[in-house]
Amino acid sequence: MGSSFSFQTNLLHNKWKVDKETGAVSVPIQHASTFHQFDFDEFGKYDYSRSGNPTREALEETIAELEGGVRGFAFSSGMAAISTAFLLLSKGDHVLVTEDVYGGTYRMITEVLSRFGIEYTFVDMTDLHEVASHIRPNTKVIYVETPSNPLLKVTDIRGIVKLAKANGCLTFLDNTFMTPALQRPLELGVDVVLHSATKFLSGHSDVVAGLAVVKDPKLAERLYKLQNAFGAVLGVQDAWLVLRGLKTLHVRLKQSSESAMKIASFLAKHPKVEEVYYPGLSYHSGHSVQRYQAAGFGAVLSFRLADEEAVRTFVKHVKIPVFAVSLGAVESILSYPAKMSHAAMPKEERHRRGITDGLLRLSVGLEAADDLIADFNEALFHVANKPITVEG
Repeated sequence: MGSSFSFQTNLLHNKWKVDKETGAVSVPIQHASTFHQFDFDEFGKYDYSRSGNPTREALEETIAELEGGVRGFAFSSGMAAISTAFLLLSKGDHVLVTEDVYGGTYRMITEVLSRFGIEYTFVDMTDLHEVASHIRPNTKVIYVETPSNPLLKVTDIRGIVKLAKANGCLTFLDNTFMTPALQRPLELGVDVVLHSATKFLSGHSDVVAGLAVVKDPKLAERLYKLQNAFGAVLGVQDAWLVLRGLKTLHVRLKQSSESAMKIASFLAKHPKVEEVYYPGLSYHSGHSVQRYQAAGFGAVLSFRLADEEAVRTFVKHVKIPVFAVSLGAVESILSYPAKMSHAAMPKEERHRRGITDGLLRLSVGLEAADDLIADFNEALFHVANKPITVEG
């Protein structure tokens, strides 16, 4: 990081702390789409806002510093960031992808990249042997989501990076769940870090944005050319909202993560909950890897009830969380992956990955953990008991 401050302090006290022209303690929003050139032969730093804008640049430089990269890029959505990064691939290339990847990423790979002659394979990234065995001579990218969405599977980032470097591949990592507050993939050797900044980075369910950060200057220049060519850039009002959200990232994530641990522990003991997926639980298969490579377990967990009927009953009676797509906000958000985040994935593909009709994902917000637990306990009371089968 560019300063001697801790991450927490650096969120507030960085290059963009005050506007050097006026002393304003908020980044100015520069709405101009075009910029006057004072010299006929030598154009200034900015010419057209798709190619570069001072407000967007403030966000891009901020996320680059927070992730420990050389250059950041702000896009109109998380999927715009991911899709533009995928444009680094060419016809005939092959990409290896985390098995239970976000549904939008799954759709981009299977329905769009496939049309341009880009091959793909989904693998269980928690198994490095499986990853290694699926790397082909034309594999150019290993795409990681850790913890994954929605089953919170944890991938050994250093292990993947070693495999990628040995085989001449780039590594892309979706860091949306962890943010640089908890996980710094570039420092572990990853090439491109991606975010849906709509989620924890903004944190208030009021902006749609995507970010990418790169640590190699040559790769950064390639991605910049794609950002400029494809043009899915973030607007200045939204860039400002993300910058504002970032200021409270540390305190929001700390509070929400602590609550998530309490709620996961409660759900794990409840007889009507069949399974809880949260890396903070000591028996979670990725617990030790997560402790080793990250500074926390995050604020997202999933849990499985018996079936869709149980989910319907629970959602009907739960009062505090909003029932919605998305995550990472000040309010708790309860999602149903089968019909929301992973609706783009065919049912048989979902089930094969463990994304069943009884699965719910919870993004824990800033409400009191005890209030959420009491609310969930009441809602679970209404869920029917599983029928007892008598053998013989």
